[in-house]
Amino acid sequence: MSEYDVIVIGGGPAGYPAAIRAAQNKLTVACIDAWQNRDGSYAFGGTCLNAGCIPSKALLESSELYHRAQHEFAAHGIKVGNIELDLAAMQKRRATIVKSMTVGIGGLLKAAGAVGLQGHGKLLSGNRVEFTGKDGKKEELKAKQVILAAGSSPTELKSLPFDGKNVVDSWGALEFDAVPKRLGVIGAGVIGLELGSVWRRLGAEVVVLEALDSFLPMADGAISKEALKHYKKLGLDIRLGAKVSGAQPGASGVTLKYTDAKGEQSVEVDKVVVAIGRRPYSQNLLGDDTGVQLDERGFVKVDHDCRTDAPNVWAVGDLVRGPMLAHKGKEEGVMVADLIAGKVAEVNYKVIPSVIYTAPEIAWVGQTEEEVKRSGRAYKIGSFPFSASGRARAMEASAGFCKIVAAVDDDEILGVHIIGPMAGELIAEAVLAMEYAASSEDLQRTIHAHPTLSEALHEAALAADKIAIDFPNR
Repeated sequence: MSEYDVIVIGGGPAGYPAAIRAAQNKLTVACIDAWQNRDGSYAFGGTCLNAGCIPSKALLESSELYHRAQHEFAAHGIKVGNIELDLAAMQKRRATIVKSMTVGIGGLLKAAGAVGLQGHGKLLSGNRVEFTGKDGKKEELKAKQVILAAGSSPTELKSLPFDGKNVVDSWGALEFDAVPKRLGVIGAGVIGLELGSVWRRLGAEVVVLEALDSFLPMADGAISKEALKHYKKLGLDIRLGAKVSGAQPGASGVTLKYTDAKGEQSVEVDKVVVAIGRRPYSQNLLGDDTGVQLDERGFVKVDHDCRTDAPNVWAVGDLVRGPMLAHKGKEEGVMVADLIAGKVAEVNYKVIPSVIYTAPEIAWVGQTEEEVKRSGRAYKIGSFPFSASGRARAMEASAGFCKIVAAVDDDEILGVHIIGPMAGELIAEAVLAMEYAASSEDLQRTIHAHPTLSEALHEAALAADKIAIDFPNR
């Protein structure tokens, strides 16, 4: 029986960083990953690198360039003539990026001194792990500590099961070999909006059916309102309060049936992407008598430091409570690896940024204005539009704004919300500021290079005290 200090089950964005950090901490480590591609080949990286974060961003970037070449380059004085889409080349680029990233993880594990094992890992009692290799052979491993990082999988609609052809999950939507004439997207969350944007920019008519009556309820209200305006301008047909009740497959597509405020409705589409969320992938993860407890939704129960109810067993990432975000899982994995090594470590769950990689991008961290208002704490708002940013105007990307919510009593930054160019990059400054309990005055007194997009955040901080320089104070 092979023995290790730490065995990590899962090689995605929560698992492989945990394994690398544990190895950096001079522990003996094995990282088991069960991810399989369509062709049956194994790859490290989990959903994020193989079928989520990375491939979706590759297509978002390519589709945005295609859209800009059609609609925006002329404003820069660039005449490009007849634009043609080579989807095969675009998809080849996506696949190449994914392969290079996933192969790289194996190299990172090896360089750190961790053993990478491809196959299925199952926790047994007594900190034993049953490993089933690619050849189907089973081997029992032993560990002093076990980290569960098996990730998540797409949630399926009972009334609309995946068929891999006309009804697909988010992975399937990344691999279309032709642009659908009419695409249905069920769910107006982050995944649905990103995938809908990709195929709309490439020429598809896109209908988004969202069961909730409100749009992007997790985001700040002002951001949600602004975002909806831009998605509609792009051509996304977003229908709120639309509850899908069933579907009728046909020779050339699918007829979706749904109900809304007007009653029973239907819409015909060529392809359907179901993007209603994800569920923890705990299938065949736990043997009998492990002591690990699951909640009613299938999440592994953990404390603040990601300890399970079983001694020396931890769980991180999409398997546990909190937002299903790769960077949240990564930091949890690193934290656990450091705690196992006896170091001081924690994750500040109050400052986890969220990003939607559409155009314009959307990013936020901390509390929304609505949440602060409900808390009863007196607050102030600072906002600055990108239309007043010289850099944004030069980029022909002046849509959106930066918004800061700060406390009146001590000027603490409570939340930052951005919709506009490079929002996902700009939010990092806000995260750093909030991690170190900065005030809006601290941002005001921080010199920002000119002309840059980051000046919008600077001006929003000034606007919170009505002393903005580059936009009228109200």
